[in-house]
Amino acid sequence: MPSPLASPPATVMHEGHLPGSSGYRRVVVALFAAGLATFALLYSTQAILPALAARFEVSSTEATLTMSLATVSLGLALLVVGPLSDVVGRTRLIHLSMLASVLCAIGCALAPSWTMLLVMRCLMGAALAGLPAVATAYLREELHASTHARAAGLYVGGTALGGMTGRLLTGYTAELAGWRWSLGAAALLAAVCALVVRRLLPPSRRFVAAPTGIRAAASMARRAVGDRALVGLYVIGGCSAGAMIGMLNVVGFRLEGPGFGLGLGAASLVFLVYPLGSVSAASFGRLADRVGRRAVLPIGAVVAIGGVLLTLSSSLVVVVAGLALLVVGFFAVHGIASGWVPARAHAGGVSAGQAASLYTVTYYLGSSVFGSLSAQAWTDFGWPGVVVLTVLLLVVTGALALRLRVTRSLLA
Repeated sequence: MPSPLASPPATVMHEGHLPGSSGYRRVVVALFAAGLATFALLYSTQAILPALAARFEVSSTEATLTMSLATVSLGLALLVVGPLSDVVGRTRLIHLSMLASVLCAIGCALAPSWTMLLVMRCLMGAALAGLPAVATAYLREELHASTHARAAGLYVGGTALGGMTGRLLTGYTAELAGWRWSLGAAALLAAVCALVVRRLLPPSRRFVAAPTGIRAAASMARRAVGDRALVGLYVIGGCSAGAMIGMLNVVGFRLEGPGFGLGLGAASLVFLVYPLGSVSAASFGRLADRVGRRAVLPIGAVVAIGGVLLTLSSSLVVVVAGLALLVVGFFAVHGIASGWVPARAHAGGVSAGQAASLYTVTYYLGSSVFGSLSAQAWTDFGWPGVVVLTVLLLVVTGALALRLRVTRSLLA
C-alpha cells in the first residue's frame, strides 16, 4: 500500500491550478497555514528576548542566539533538504517538516536550561527547513504560470502573518504566564496549522524527480550558482533579511529602555505592523505579474530605507510608522525575489528546488549573521548604529535590484 505522504506521478497534461479552482484555493490556504506556523515558530523567541535575557542572566547579544542558531541550522539544513526535495518530492517534506517542528517546539517550552533551549532551537531550525526549501518550487510546479508571482506573494504573506502572530502570542503570554507558556502557545498554534496542511495540501501532480547521484547533484549546484541573476537574487535575500531581522531583534530592547519604557506585552504590539507585510507581498506580487519583476523590485528597497530612517525619531508613533514601512518594503522585496528564483531557474534549465534552496540558505545566513551584528551594534553604538547597519544592507539590496534590470532576460 503506498505511503499517504507519497506524491503521485506527474501528469504532463496538467497545466497547473487556476485561480478560482478548488485546487488553487487548497494550495494557497495550505501553504498560507504552513508559512504561518513555520515563521511563528522560527520567530517565537524574538519578542521575549528581554525576558529570556533576564531569566537566564545572559546579555542581549547572547539572548539573540535563540534566533541566530535557529536560522543558521535552518540554512545548513536547506543545503540537504533542497536537493533532496528534487528526488523525493515536495509534499512529503512539507508534512514531515511540520510534524518535526511541532515536536521541537514542545521541547523548547520544556527546556530545563539555557543550553538545552539553544540545542532545541538548533533542532527546530533544521526541522523547519522543509517548508522554505520547497514552497516556491511547489507553487511553480502546481499552479498555472500566470499566477506564480501572485501566489508567491500570498505564501510570503502567510509567513509575514506567522511572524507577527508568533511575536504577539509569545510576547503577551510571557508577560501573563512566563516564557515556557509562551513557547507552548506557539507550539499549539503550529500543531493546529499542521493539521490544516495535512488536510488541504494537494499532492504533487507535476513533480518530476531529478537524476540522483553525486555527479548530478554537483552539476545542478554549479548551474545554480553560475547564473548572475540568480546569484544577485540570493544576495538580495540575505541582505534584506539581515536588515529586517537585525532591526526587529533589538527594537524590543530599545522600546523597553529609557525614553519609551514599555512593558514586554506593549513592546510586542509593534509587530502589529506585520499584516502590512502580507498585503505588501500580495500587492507587489500582482503588480509584478502585470509590469514585471525587474521594474517592481527596486521600489521595495527604497520604501524600506525610508522606513529605517524614520525610526531615528524619539516619537513612538513615528518609530512605529518607520517599522511599518520597513515591513512593507522588505516583504515587497522578499516576495518578488523568492518567487523570481524558481522561475529564473526553470527558464535557465537549473533545478528549481536547488535554486530556491540556495536563496533560502543566503536568506537565513543573512538573518543570522546580521541579526547578531545588529545586537552588537546596539550594545556598542545604540540605535543609530543599528540604523546605519540596516541602511547599508538595504542599499546593497537596492543596488543589486537595479543591476537586475539590465541583466539578460531568460523570459523570467
